[in-house]
Amino acid sequence: MLDSTVTSRTQQVLDTLNAALEAGDMDGAKSLFATDSYWRDLVAVTWNLKTVEGPEGVADMLSQQLAHTKPHKFQLQAGEIPAEEGGVITAWITFETRVGRGWGLMRLRDDRIWTLLTALQELKGFEEKRGKRRPMGAEHGARKNRTTWKESREAEEASLGHDTQPYTVIVGGGQGGIALAARLRQLGVPTIVLDKHDRPGDQWRSRYKSLCLHDPIWYDHLPYIKFPENWPVFTPKDKVGDWLEMYTRVMEINYWTRSEVKSARYDEASGTWTVLINRDGRQVTLKPTQLVLATGMSGKPNMPRFPGMDRFKGTIQHSSQHDGPDAWTGKKVVVIGSNNSAHDICAALWEADADVTMVQRSSTHIVRSDSLMEIGLGALYSEDAVANGVTTEKADMIFASLPYRIMHEFQIPLYKQMRERDAGFYAGLEKAGFELDWGDDESGLFMKYLRRGSGYYIDVGASQLIIDGEVKLVKGQVDHFEEDAVVLTDGTRLEADLVVMATGYGSMNGWAADLISQEVADKVGKVWGLGSDTTKDPGPWEGEQRNMWKPTQQENLWFHGGNLHQSRHYSLYLALQLKARMEGLDTPVYGLQQVHHLS
Repeated sequence: MLDSTVTSRTQQVLDTLNAALEAGDMDGAKSLFATDSYWRDLVAVTWNLKTVEGPEGVADMLSQQLAHTKPHKFQLQAGEIPAEEGGVITAWITFETRVGRGWGLMRLRDDRIWTLLTALQELKGFEEKRGKRRPMGAEHGARKNRTTWKESREAEEASLGHDTQPYTVIVGGGQGGIALAARLRQLGVPTIVLDKHDRPGDQWRSRYKSLCLHDPIWYDHLPYIKFPENWPVFTPKDKVGDWLEMYTRVMEINYWTRSEVKSARYDEASGTWTVLINRDGRQVTLKPTQLVLATGMSGKPNMPRFPGMDRFKGTIQHSSQHDGPDAWTGKKVVVIGSNNSAHDICAALWEADADVTMVQRSSTHIVRSDSLMEIGLGALYSEDAVANGVTTEKADMIFASLPYRIMHEFQIPLYKQMRERDAGFYAGLEKAGFELDWGDDESGLFMKYLRRGSGYYIDVGASQLIIDGEVKLVKGQVDHFEEDAVVLTDGTRLEADLVVMATGYGSMNGWAADLISQEVADKVGKVWGLGSDTTKDPGPWEGEQRNMWKPTQQENLWFHGGNLHQSRHYSLYLALQLKARMEGLDTPVYGLQQVHHLS
């Protein structure tokens, strides 16, 4: 290219891309992509969450979608100047489609597209009422029998679910369900959130009392309302609960407490669901068009069964049932498991003067919290990042712009750096007999989370108790229970008054089986994982989180959740998909996920 400046070189690529798309020239478009290239699309072009790889993948996607979605007007984002480092040009871009507007991030190598992220941000004609479009709130002037804001809200709450039906029902009122409901309300999609607890936030309040967020505050904002600048870096669980309750009220979410779903059935003829609910002892039937399961990324608790459990005279709890250490002072407690919950529970029990033993069944990845914050998250989610102009929205997009196929390559050096920095810490754990791992390919915590959602602990103090022998460590598998003990396969006998099963969770489609049917759960298949063919993430390669935030094989059934970051970021794309369907827009889905695994 004649002009060697970074900006003009980038603009030339965008101009050529626009011309090829306008002309329907698939060969011209795909020639702009490097051999090892990736186009990750969040709803804009594919009406899906989909990553295509290489020029042929780009050509296939465009051959099926270009006429429908018409991506065009790719240009540099106003006020953002492309930057070149290490032979890679990075540029913030904006674009339009037939029905929407979006933004994204493009990386060029040798003036060819290496990675391209396109993310839909709004639908034309259905924009959120924000900024200059925000509602007035008050009607100036005099008018008889006017309705106040409060009266309008009360009338809506009294009618929705009774006289009128919601378009969307969200099952589960934790951070995922609340974030999505807030998005849908701003888009004018009538929605009800169903939750079995007494108050919003009780999902957090009811957990063991030492629980707090292990992710830092900059990573955890909800849509629209960010945490105050004096909010603690790591939020205690009851404070999270109070924030969610406040957020639900301020964002005017139609949130039904003490509402347990008994069953849900889909009628193909009408395209609607029949959802039976026990609402505070009264049976209510809702008939939404869309059903979203936001019951927690980890799904249903895994509660293993072992011989003799029925004869055990102590107490057996899953970690999700454990409310804290207060009743166990001076008692013997065995915790089965060695991931986040197991460590947190062990530490709290030790603080309450219980006699605690952890049973490690398989290797665990551990990373110290301060190292994770500084090395793993600091560039995107930290006070320094904010000071450098990396807003939460920008950080989310930068993270989303790294294709899952190559993300581990970016993670491996970070965790190598942590391993070297904390070498003494890891030596102490190994000396104590703790079995460590760094993931199948040494890529650490984030990839373990994305691939399998388990197998790690962010150390906030419990590891030192293991190193010092304050929390006893035993490695092995449970064989059976006796009246007063857990017995391992090697014959080790661990006396116990309480056994906590920190044994994790199954796929979210377990909830689909319970609430809808096993047939529908099998039709949808496994929820979560990338298909990386690593431990607990069987192939084939999917390249996106299986069944999360996108269309599934079951019409009008969606899954939403993840950590606070994912609930915030991906709630937008799910909300836009639901809004588009409510308004009758054409939403041809490219690359609907195939079912290879049932759970």
